[in-house]
Amino acid sequence: MNGSRKLTFAAAALALTVGGAVAVSSASAEPTVTSRTAMTTTTAWAKIAANGQVLGGQGITGINKFGIGRYNITTAAGLNGCALLGTINTNGGNDPGPGSSSILVGQVNGNTLFIRTATPSAGGSAAVDSDRPFSITVVCP
Repeated sequence: MNGSRKLTFAAAALALTVGGAVAVSSASAEPTVTSRTAMTTTTAWAKIAANGQVLGGQGITGINKFGIGRYNITTAAGLNGCALLGTINTNGGNDPGPGSSSILVGQVNGNTLFIRTATPSAGGSAAVDSDRPFSITVVCP
């Protein structure tokens, strides 16, 4: 038993010595400073009704609803290099689409977005493209 205690103490001393060396070497390392120079800003946002009416927003200069579930939105600022975000909103208590719905947001040109809304799991003639209320956000560097 005495021999195993000595072995345990020796192992503990070795662990402390190695741990201390690691602690000293990590403590003496040069600190790394990460700076962030690029800031992001929300350039434009909008909440749009299914019929294409703008319910609220900023940086939007026009909207053109040109088919079932198809919209072009013109922004005041350029879109190059920006993140384009979209989400389907509910239509209050009268939500038309059972199941899933989707939104596609793409850039048409320098300051125009193409939005397509759909309800792929809905039945009937509007099984894919459907007029859905949605929100968009444009975030630029």
